Amino acid sequence: MSEKSQRKLDFKNFQINLREGSSVGKTIAVMSGKGGVGKSFISSMLASELSKKGYKVGILDADITGPSIPSSFGLKENIRANKEGVMQPQESKSGIKIVSINLILEDKTAPVIWRSSIVTNILKQFWTDVDWKDLDYMLVDMPPGTSDVPLTIFQSLPIDGVIAVTTPQDLVGMVVEKSLNMAKMMGKKIVGIVENMSYFIAEDTGKKYKIFGEGSLDKVKDKFGIKAKAKMPINPEITRLIDQGKIEDIDAKELEEIIKAIESL
Repeated sequence: MSEKSQRKLDFKNFQINLREGSSVGKTIAVMSGKGGVGKSFISSMLASELSKKGYKVGILDADITGPSIPSSFGLKENIRANKEGVMQPQESKSGIKIVSINLILEDKTAPVIWRSSIVTNILKQFWTDVDWKDLDYMLVDMPPGTSDVPLTIFQSLPIDGVIAVTTPQDLVGMVVEKSLNMAKMMGKKIVGIVENMSYFIAEDTGKKYKIFGEGSLDKVKDKFGIKAKAKMPINPEITRLIDQGKIEDIDAKELEEIIKAIESL
């Protein structure tokens, strides 16, 4: 057996199980090597678009130190556990089930100053101790980077596919390639890539401006053999709706190709 094959088997041995009575069809990790590119936005939009198509969807907010998923959906009430320690996820207005550290902390602005061992244990509990019921898709909003916490997620959860998120800057593209290489090394299927903040369309003229330059989306897509891609615009209306907790009111037709790739898994 090759060293590479042995590594994949070893990774699989770390996987943890859902609690009895829960089931998840496909688990999709949304990742990037760098923060601030819009992973949480894309995770939320993918979940919303899948929900609109009639699927039962959940979001596991694995970005423990920068959790923004609940605010996007307008969720404020905290998750509670029953006497057996089983947590019920909060639900968005369209029924998306969501678990996030910001649905547990009493002070939403309190910093999470925890060692990685504590963070990884919390994330495992988000998988094993939550009543996820029957989901068609689980979106995992990954923390940035390629170190301990993303490694634990790849090892512990049955990730069926990865969506990479980037922006047009060359520096971001380089760091995103690190995360894609990590996914490949761990035997994960790269389903699609999204270039966020790709362009801006002037409201008065309809002219498209590439504020951050041309970007390297197609280059990275071809290099890693990724079939599905999407380019998301800079849109003040999107920002306004997210600030109001109304992300489900956004129509993200730009993600159609990515959604089809997820459905084909």
